[in-house]
Amino acid sequence: MQLEVGSILEGKVTGVKKFGAFVALPEGKTGMVHISEVSNEFIQDLSTVLSEGQTVKVKVINIAPDGKIALSIKRTLPPPPRGERAGGQKQGGGPRPKGAKGQRADTGRVWQPRVQAPQGDMSFEDMMARWKTRSEENNADLKRATEGRRGGYSRRR
Repeated sequence: MQLEVGSILEGKVTGVKKFGAFVALPEGKTGMVHISEVSNEFIQDLSTVLSEGQTVKVKVINIAPDGKIALSIKRTLPPPPRGERAGGQKQGGGPRPKGAKGQRADTGRVWQPRVQAPQGDMSFEDMMARWKTRSEENNADLKRATEGRRGGYSRRR
């Protein structure tokens, strides 16, 4: 069976780290389930949920050009009931603690590293021009972000 994005497979957990778990897939391939893709609820310590040798159902969410396979366990689970938060609390049930935020919706996007142009064939002048352009863009963004905050003190009454 050919591995492709969207396919659901069974695999065996071969290693558990702080950031995720490695899963052995059919055909001798290995993928990784990031800690955020294990459950719909917050997980502090992954080793409390998964252990080595455990068989899990996973969904392939990305296959990088370098061969790394991103997996998800939570995308194989049924979605949580609408109107409920993680932990079984209903939304809107009284005041939330200060600083508490709602859960983000799962957009299905997977982090991908930025692809940068190879710099080996760029001349020094090209690299300087690129640096100058980026520097000007960063300065413009910084200026735009701070201009609104410079209200200052007004003596009018």
